[in-house]
Amino acid sequence: MTRPAIVELGAGRCYADLGFRDSEGLVASYFVPEEDGWDVIETGPSTCRDRLLAALGLAGIDRGAVRRVFVTHIHLDHAGGMGALARDLSNATLYAHELGATHLVDPTRLVASARRAWGAAADPLWGTIVPVPSARLVPLKGGESFPIRGGALLAVPTPGHARHHLAFFDSGTGGLMTGDAAGVRLPGGWRPRPAVPPPDLDLTALFDSLDRMAGLAPRRILFTHFGESPDGPDDLAAYRGAVQEWRDAALAAARTDPSVPAVSRALRTVEEGSAARAGHSDPQEDRGELISGYDLAAQGLLRYFRTQGLLSE
Repeated sequence: MTRPAIVELGAGRCYADLGFRDSEGLVASYFVPEEDGWDVIETGPSTCRDRLLAALGLAGIDRGAVRRVFVTHIHLDHAGGMGALARDLSNATLYAHELGATHLVDPTRLVASARRAWGAAADPLWGTIVPVPSARLVPLKGGESFPIRGGALLAVPTPGHARHHLAFFDSGTGGLMTGDAAGVRLPGGWRPRPAVPPPDLDLTALFDSLDRMAGLAPRRILFTHFGESPDGPDDLAAYRGAVQEWRDAALAAARTDPSVPAVSRALRTVEEGSAARAGHSDPQEDRGELISGYDLAAQGLLRYFRTQGLLSE
């Protein structure tokens, strides 16, 4: 990999490409200035630690000047590196949703869940998951506001993708850092791709969270996967439509064959068909699979349908 790319967003804000999977354009970390320091939003996994530290240096940010580190949720591609970075960013207070904070302090269940989902690939993907020091970790409910240069950083409760999900709204620039609450939009993608994994997917909460984010009237959407969107707030509406398409296709397939392979095939078919109708012959399948694979989405949707009584056990 080349050295980390720093993308300027104006008003002192920027983001870095963390080089996840030795690839560009998969995981971003955002750097937001305070009056006398810096905030980091999203750490990425432990395998991206060195890349994030290098990015801080390239952005002209001293490690000791990082005062706060936030994660949108505790999934390992967003928060797996928080414990390792705590040692390097020794002046920073760490923040995560209260429903996930205990799993960062004791990551045993996170590691077990990752190995179930990813098998032998888990450890090379995520690296060593270091426990977050509890004395430095502050749990958030959502609704908290933090002063930053030119405005405030608002923690927005956005469950749906996960119970422990937050988005972060920068009132100074109108930028909304959505984590996975508005899906995945990789460079070259034609619309946000659904991020609907197990174990606690809740589509009703997901749609409510989209309404909550739209109510902030953001001027731009900033994805963890990946970067500033070319379509901004329109992506929130587009994401609702994409999730509805995937939900309907998955449920129809599951009522015939409630297996992961059958539902996964149905999701691929509906996504390719939607892309073709929109004039996009290549929906970037391979890259999308790196972040939000069809099999994982099928697992999440099947579990959701069963918990809602839409499928028999």
